Amino acid sequence: MSYGSKPLVRTPPFVDYGTNTGSEAVPMTERSLMWRIAGGSGDGIDSTSQNFAKALMRSGLHVFTHRHYPSRIRGGHTYVEVRADSEPVRSRGDGFNFLLALGDSFARSPDEDAYYDNEELKPLVEHFDDLNEGGVLVYDSGFADEEDIEAVGLHERAEAEGWHVYPVDLRAIAREHGREVMRNTAGVGATAALLGMDTSYFEGLIEGAMSGEVMEANLTILDQAYQAALEFEFTHDLRVPDGTHEQEQALVSGSNAIAYGALDAGCRFISGYPMTPWTDVFTIMSQNLPNFGGISEQVEDEIAAASLAIGASHTGVKAMSGSSGGGFALMSEPLGLAEMTETPVVLVEAMRAGPSTGLPTKTEQADLEHVLYTSQGDSSRVVTAPGNQFEAYEQTRELFRIAYEYNLPAILLYDQKLGGEMRTVPASFFDREPDPAPGAVLTEDELSEAAHDAAGKYKRYATDGAEDGVNPRSVPGQKGGRHLTTGNESMAVGHISEDPDNRNAQVDRRLRKLDAIRTELDEQETSHQTAHGPPEATHGLLTWGSNQDTVFEAVDRLNARGHEVKALGVSDLMPYPELEVEAFLESVEACLVVEMNATAQFRGLTQKELGRFGPKLSSLLKYDGEPFEPGEIIDGFEANVEQTGPPTGNIKLVPGAGD
Repeated sequence: MSYGSKPLVRTPPFVDYGTNTGSEAVPMTERSLMWRIAGGSGDGIDSTSQNFAKALMRSGLHVFTHRHYPSRIRGGHTYVEVRADSEPVRSRGDGFNFLLALGDSFARSPDEDAYYDNEELKPLVEHFDDLNEGGVLVYDSGFADEEDIEAVGLHERAEAEGWHVYPVDLRAIAREHGREVMRNTAGVGATAALLGMDTSYFEGLIEGAMSGEVMEANLTILDQAYQAALEFEFTHDLRVPDGTHEQEQALVSGSNAIAYGALDAGCRFISGYPMTPWTDVFTIMSQNLPNFGGISEQVEDEIAAASLAIGASHTGVKAMSGSSGGGFALMSEPLGLAEMTETPVVLVEAMRAGPSTGLPTKTEQADLEHVLYTSQGDSSRVVTAPGNQFEAYEQTRELFRIAYEYNLPAILLYDQKLGGEMRTVPASFFDREPDPAPGAVLTEDELSEAAHDAAGKYKRYATDGAEDGVNPRSVPGQKGGRHLTTGNESMAVGHISEDPDNRNAQVDRRLRKLDAIRTELDEQETSHQTAHGPPEATHGLLTWGSNQDTVFEAVDRLNARGHEVKALGVSDLMPYPELEVEAFLESVEACLVVEMNATAQFRGLTQKELGRFGPKLSSLLKYDGEPFEPGEIIDGFEANVEQTGPPTGNIKLVPGAGD
C-alpha cells in the first residue's frame, strides 16, 4: 500500500534539506512544515513540542506554535502544532501536513461507547479531518493494534486522502532502552528520519537538559527510532525547509512578552491567584521578580490580588495583577477603587471561552465588553489588546507608562491564543533600557510648592489643575504629601463630598485624562493600530487583538488570488482610536470585522464610536474554542463578497445592516 507499507528498503538519510523551499513562487502555506504532535495530557506533549520547535529554530528556521489542551491534569486529548519556514511565520497554517500520534497513557476508557469515546485512540482519530491531503502520519503502533486501526477506518481515509502512513512501535523502542515515557523522544527520532532532519539539534537539547543514564537513554532512543523509520520505503516528498538566521532568535510566547515588558517597565510587585490561562504570566513574573529586587504574592482570591496590587502602587511601587475572565469579575470592585482614588495599576485579563467555567483551556474574545464596562459608574481606564508577541512587549511597557503618568488603571487584554502561542523573535528586540521612572509623583521639593489647605493637606484631587486632568501623586511618608484617599467622591484634599458642583467637576476631570491620552497616542509617530495590505484596496478586514497576524496572512493570500484587500489590526480599545479607524473605513467600500465571539462585540464597539459606518460592516465570527486559520478568513471573505452562501466549518458570517 503506497500510503503505509511495512519496511521494505533501507533508505539513506536525505542530503538536500532545502528541496523546493524558500522560493517566492511557492506560497508559504504550501512550503511550510506544519507538524502536529498529539497525545494525552501529562504525556509530555508540550515539552516535546517546545524542544522540537527549538531545534527547528536553531537549524535556521522561523517557527510558530499553536497549543490545544484539555482542562484536566492528566489524560484527555492534547496536541501542539509547530509551523516552520525559511521566512518569518506569523500564524498557524491551514490544517497540518505531518501528524505524530502517540496515544493517551491516561485514557479513562478504551470503550468507544463511553461518554468520551475511546480516549486512547483520540490522538489519532481526532486529527483525520485536519491532516492535509498528501500528509504524513506516524503513529505509535504500540498503543493500537491492527484491529483498532481497521475499526477507526485509517486505511480507507489514507487511501482517499493520499496520506503516507508509517506505523512505528515507539513504546517498544522506549521500553527497550529506557522507560515508556521516553516514547516522545522516539517519536521525534522517527520524525527526523522521515523529514531528513539533522538530529544534532535534538541531541544538543537532550545533553543540555539531562545528564547521566537518563541522557544516555534518550540519546539512544532518539537514534534507534531514527534508524527504525529509515527502514520504510518513503512514499512522501515532504521535507523540512532550509533556512538561516541573520541574527540570534528567541522562542517567545505572548505570556513571555507581557512579563518581559512589565519587568522592563519597572514593575516590581505582582499579586495574583492562579487561573488558566493568566497563570503563565503570573508564573513567569514570580520566577523573575526576585532577580530584580521585586516581590510576588499569591493570595487567597482575585479580590485580594487586585487590592494588594493597588495598595503596593499607593506606596509608590509599580505594580500589576491579573486573572482570566471569572477571576477578573471579582476584580471589578477594586478596579473601581483604583479609578476613584486615581491609583495607577496595570491589570491583565486573559480571555478564555465562557460564561462561567466554559471552556477553561480554549480561546475566545468574548470578554471585551466585560473589561470595558465592569465596575460601577463611568469608567476612567485604558484598555489595550496587543496583536502579537512584539506588540505584547511594547504595549505592556506603554500601559505602565500611561497608567503611572495619568494615575489611572490600565488593562492589557489578551487571550489563550496569544498567551500560549510561541514564535521566533529576534533576541535583539528585547534590548531596551528599563524604565524605573515612578510617573506623575511629586518630589518633596515640588510638594512644598504645591497647593495645600489650611490644615496643611495636599490638594491631591483639586479640580482646577492641569488641562489633562492629572494631579500628580504623593506617596506615604513624603513631607507635605499628606491627604485622604477614599472610595467615596471627595473634595480636593480627599474628604468625602456630595456637593453636586464638586461631583461634576471631579467626573469631568477624570474623563479629561482619556481625551488627553487619546490625543497623545494619535500624535505619536508609532501607532498601536497596524495596517497591512495595499493602501488603495477597496475591501477591508478589521480585527483586534490576537487575530491580527492571521488576518494579515489571509490578506496576502486574498490579494494573490486577485482580490483588492487590506486590513487594520486594532489594539487600542479605550480610549477608542476613532481617527485611525475612521480613515480606514472611509477608504474602503465594505469591511468584514473578524473576531472570536458570538455577539460581534468589537463590531458593536466600532458602531458605537463610528455609527455612520454601520452599513459597511459585516462580521466573521468564530466561537468554538479554536482560533481562526487563514483559510477560514479567506472563505468567509469570499462568501461575503461573492454572496456564495454561508462559509463552511464553525465560522459564522453576519451581513452588515445595510445589506
